[in-house]
Amino acid sequence: MEFLNSIKKRIEFYNSPFAHWEINKPLTTNQINEICETQIINLAEMNIKYDGTRAIDGGEGKFRQGITSGGKAIKFRNFITKDNCDNYPNLNLLIQELRSKETHNFISELIKKKLSNTFVRVEIICDRQGFWLKPHCDIKEKLISCLLFANPFDESENLGTDLYDKNLKKIKTVPYKDNYGYFFSSGENTWHGMEKKEIKKERRCLQINYVTFETDWKVF
Repeated sequence: MEFLNSIKKRIEFYNSPFAHWEINKPLTTNQINEICETQIINLAEMNIKYDGTRAIDGGEGKFRQGITSGGKAIKFRNFITKDNCDNYPNLNLLIQELRSKETHNFISELIKKKLSNTFVRVEIICDRQGFWLKPHCDIKEKLISCLLFANPFDESENLGTDLYDKNLKKIKTVPYKDNYGYFFSSGENTWHGMEKKEIKKERRCLQINYVTFETDWKVF
């Protein structure tokens, strides 16, 4: 129960530029290893350029009704599902922990939103040189947005997520430190992204969402 222990004992709350929590050591060593060892397509080798979105579909970063499929380029995204979870035994344990009533009830108390009728969505991310993410607010169907960092190549801490105020002025960067991350609940002014920065090799992350649309992982 490393994730639950971390949000009980190793989080810091920040109110600027919007309410969010930074979380320290939320993952086990085995979970970090699975994130780092996952083979993910290198878009640069396919002559596909990043367009400032995760889906690579040119969508604008507005607080909007979402495309629950994940976007046009879902084939480039590595979601953990019931079909492939056997390949990720340690991350599968994390998913079951996230689904547990103890975990989602504790998070519900923090964000003041009920998560009892939601689904968990988990994606392994590998960003490479050229990646950037335009300032955007997450779709309202994402009740929790959480990004956990794995930094096996000692990349710059500046590669973390940039947070903006309502005027899109950058206020801070959550540091890209190994086994570190953040979470927040979606809202109209939860502007975040990642400006164009140098990635020497890879920026590995685990994205966790509690969502209102259906995934393979209904909470208990």
